Amino acid sequence: MENNITDKPDLVEKITNTIKKKRKLLLLIIFIIITILSIIFFFNYYQDNQNEKISEKYIKAGLYLSEDREKSKIIYKEIILSKNKFYSILALNNIIENELEQNSEEILKLFNIIENAKNEKERKNLIKLKKALYLIKISRPKEGNELLQEIISQNSIWGNIALELSKQ
Repeated sequence: MENNITDKPDLVEKITNTIKKKRKLLLLIIFIIITILSIIFFFNYYQDNQNEKISEKYIKAGLYLSEDREKSKIIYKEIILSKNKFYSILALNNIIENELEQNSEEILKLFNIIENAKNEKERKNLIKLKKALYLIKISRPKEGNELLQEIISQNSIWGNIALELSKQ
């Protein structure tokens, strides 16, 4: 019994002595952890702030759609150039649906910007599917069917739709 009681204070003393000896290292580790957490917090805050600004632009472009179509198109293009994962795709959809851009090459450039943005595989395949539909719409079925075949070959969740479209 006595050995157990005397062992515990020795352990506590060893720990305190180790902390005293390695105090600078411990403070450095704490400083690094606080710095990393601060950077992560700031980055998340920055991302949220950027998303909020882009969502406001998207709403503004939607309001201009009925009044000033050219201004709306400019704002939608700014959103696409921001490469926001969510709003860029919506902005391109609005440009196409509302026929804000008549130049098909310009629309294909916008598709390429969104395709080259950092997106998950299935989201990229969805963009390719939309691009294929657009290519078929502007009488470039060969290019559109190539994209559809690419989607099918990747075993994408969009593969069945691409298969149906390629049969037509």
